[in-house]
Amino acid sequence: MHDHSALAQQIKQWGLELGFQQVGITGVELAEDEAQLRDWLAQGQHGDMDYMARHGDKRTRPDELLPGTLRVISVRMDYGTGDDESAWKNLHASERAYVARYALGRDYHKVMRARLQKLADRVEAAIGQFGHRVFVDSAPVLERALARNAGLGWIGKNTCLINKNAGSWFFLGEIYIDLPLPVDAPAQAHCGTCTRCIDICPTGAIIAPNRVDARRCISYLTIELKGSIPEEFRTAIGNRIFGCDDCQLVCPWNKFAQRFDEPDFRARNDLDQATLVDLFAWTEQEFLQRTEGSAIRRTGYEGWLRNIAIALGNATSTPEVIGALQSRREHSSEVVREHVLWALAQHA
Repeated sequence: MHDHSALAQQIKQWGLELGFQQVGITGVELAEDEAQLRDWLAQGQHGDMDYMARHGDKRTRPDELLPGTLRVISVRMDYGTGDDESAWKNLHASERAYVARYALGRDYHKVMRARLQKLADRVEAAIGQFGHRVFVDSAPVLERALARNAGLGWIGKNTCLINKNAGSWFFLGEIYIDLPLPVDAPAQAHCGTCTRCIDICPTGAIIAPNRVDARRCISYLTIELKGSIPEEFRTAIGNRIFGCDDCQLVCPWNKFAQRFDEPDFRARNDLDQATLVDLFAWTEQEFLQRTEGSAIRRTGYEGWLRNIAIALGNATSTPEVIGALQSRREHSSEVVREHVLWALAQHA
């Protein structure tokens, strides 16, 4: 029989040694979150993200996703750059591209999965075989609710997990386990009366505290949505070509975010300062080469050109901008052509 509370302490220590900034443990009870999720889905606020509904209640019932699960180990890995000023500058420089911070470097899924697996291996080495499975965004897991319950932070009005000492620039990952370890106290909410995230959202996607309508959210529109982006949102998208960070950049708790220099998360391809014209010129081969091992792959080449066309439509009129758009007027993709023509009309 293992001493579960000693093991829980050890797991937290090993997690820190493996490069996570925080490790917490929680049970599998998510009934309240399940009701909220069902309501969000019923309202259609998940847009085209069918996978959110596809798995029934498995997302909110860890023991149905992985039978035998008693606890969830939840971890946080920071990716803050400590340089919000340069992000704001980028957002206000219309010739530049803005890429959400989490996607500037190597795909975090791979980095975190490898480390979570190492953590599970350490537990196995210490106690022998046990039932477990590692998750990083890879299955129907309600990761923010689990992280909140494990004491890693509270779910803010922008639906991001916020930690009092670290802000919200971090990734989450989980290990479902069948060991009855002692659980941590859930985090208390500290948003108070602040509504900065709601007020700044360019498309008004945060329709109520803790409720984002994905169909209006720039992260959804530029990454998850395939096909045409509704015209009503194109101007508001500005120069955000992959995701959006506004609701985090404006969050007062992020002044406590530490700069965290994980080499894997350093910006690649100068994406933190690239110009729209340069990125729009990438061939499909270049796109695939340069986004190898990057979250940006998710949008696909067509989505990449579509998003940059919108940003070019919102950019200051210059011969370079017009020239770049003209060069893709006859593109083989109907989606790309449509957004290029829209963009050219903005400059007419």
